[in-house]
Amino acid sequence: MARIRTIKPEAFASESLAAVSLSAERTFFGLLTQADDQGRFRDQAAVIAGLLWSLRPDHGPMGVEDDLNQLHAADLICRYEGADGKRYLHIVTFTQHQKINRPSGIRTPACPHHDLSVLREPSPPTHGAVMEHSVNRQGGVTEAAASDESAGQEGFSEPSPPIQGGLVEPAVSPHGPDLGPRNRDLGSTPLGGASAPAPQTVSAKDLIGEYAAACTHRPPSDVLGHLGGQVRKLLDEGIDPAHVRAGLARHRAKGLHPSTLPSLVHEAMNASAPEAAHRPWTNPADVAAAYGGDL
Repeated sequence: MARIRTIKPEAFASESLAAVSLSAERTFFGLLTQADDQGRFRDQAAVIAGLLWSLRPDHGPMGVEDDLNQLHAADLICRYEGADGKRYLHIVTFTQHQKINRPSGIRTPACPHHDLSVLREPSPPTHGAVMEHSVNRQGGVTEAAASDESAGQEGFSEPSPPIQGGLVEPAVSPHGPDLGPRNRDLGSTPLGGASAPAPQTVSAKDLIGEYAAACTHRPPSDVLGHLGGQVRKLLDEGIDPAHVRAGLARHRAKGLHPSTLPSLVHEAMNASAPEAAHRPWTNPADVAAAYGGDL
């Protein structure tokens, strides 16, 4: 069921949203109305197309899938697989810009890349400890403090104004106040001994920026968005950025479809050196010079 959600004026000056196509931007705004109170939704292009594009039959599931690839490459959403084996997506900075007055129960699996309750081992609750969402005696909502990181949304840096009548407080740790807010920086080591994923030294955005800069004319946004999704998948597999860069160079020289990038990267990684060309034997023109008079 869709909720009443807000769009800030700064959204229309966001550099992250400006990097994707207009259809991807419209899909992003539509996802804000469909996502649950944690900013999560099922990753089903056909369902999303039916909800957001039902009166625009020219933009079907394939177009929405391309929109989602662009939004994922721009770090606006995160696509992941839940423990139930189903695909989900997560609006990365949802909790920083949407203040939920009456949160409903959690219905979707947490994002393993951005939800710190998954990245760390949970501590046993103590009597009176504040959980992620609770309702105080006056009916106001108490939410855990959100991280200040924008995860790629440079244009969404201004915090939302507080809701009148509600009380927003940081979560209280059972081990004392010196541990800081419950949501910690994703670059630090989470509590409980689990390790956060190491950041990529070269991001998909960096490689796509190099690709576009080396082109004689800037490619269409749809091409760059699709390429960005392919680059992100390759980096997530642990492919060396140098191999991805070599594949992008071959793609730029050949002008192929973005979906061929994995094959070009494979070619750059595993292509063997060309063998020497075979030269058939022919009789020498000067027999005496060739054999030194031995014949």
